[in-house]
Amino acid sequence: MENLILDGRLVAQSVKDSLVDRVKDLSEKGIIPCLATILVGNDPSSATYVKMKGNACEKIGIQSQRIHLPEETTTEELLETIQKLNEDDSVHGILLQHPVPAHIDERKAFESIAIQKDVDGVTSFGYGQTAFGFGKYPSCTPAAIMKILEYYKLPIEGKHAVVVGRSPILGKPVSALLLNENATVTTCHSKTTNLSEIVKLADIVVAAVGKPKFIQGDWIKKGAVVLDAGYNEGNIGDIDYEACCVNASAITPVPGGVGPVTISMLLKHTVDAAEEKAAL
Repeated sequence: MENLILDGRLVAQSVKDSLVDRVKDLSEKGIIPCLATILVGNDPSSATYVKMKGNACEKIGIQSQRIHLPEETTTEELLETIQKLNEDDSVHGILLQHPVPAHIDERKAFESIAIQKDVDGVTSFGYGQTAFGFGKYPSCTPAAIMKILEYYKLPIEGKHAVVVGRSPILGKPVSALLLNENATVTTCHSKTTNLSEIVKLADIVVAAVGKPKFIQGDWIKKGAVVLDAGYNEGNIGDIDYEACCVNASAITPVPGGVGPVTISMLLKHTVDAAEEKAAL
């Protein structure tokens, strides 16, 4: 069957285009939206992601404040850095790049980010607000998945969505967001039995498991919408793309699917936060 390729680059561009005038309006009031990114250590992939996010900010007039801390930084030192950013009125969003070195208490660091600056949706407070349906800044990858469905006018209400993965910044929040849009949601994970049979029931499949080509083509029922939130070494997603294309009515590629939209949602949340601050 012919399927619709869900082009994340188009969606991301539409989000960024919608921000240009909003950033201009803020700048006329003397406010430059600012995203502070914190990188701890020297992981090359993390450094690349931080650079990409910074460049994306600067292209639409958002200030990017990049903070690079050494590998030996302690949890307490990281918390001090975050607290300074919490207190800095010129900073509207804070992003702590994951993962941090193993000796740091990452969850404690995430929880120290002020809720009004949690534009990456990593705090338990922010997750709780998302689950209750009034979160301002849901985790960016789940927000990207919802934006793709919205952009392509793919119906959610009444559909059975199967989410494969239960991480606190991807699987769990995207399950909550889909539920809030009146989908019936099944959240699967490593302990799920008969996983393939459950996926075969889905009208919407979200792959968020972190394993290359994990979702097989014969797991996808005819006409299902497939969203691949995975990104593994070699530009490979969590689904077997070619095999899943056979039955899917719409599908995201990797790369060029969910990833670009994730970054655009981070920019949107930063502008949202700057507007919230300006309204106080």
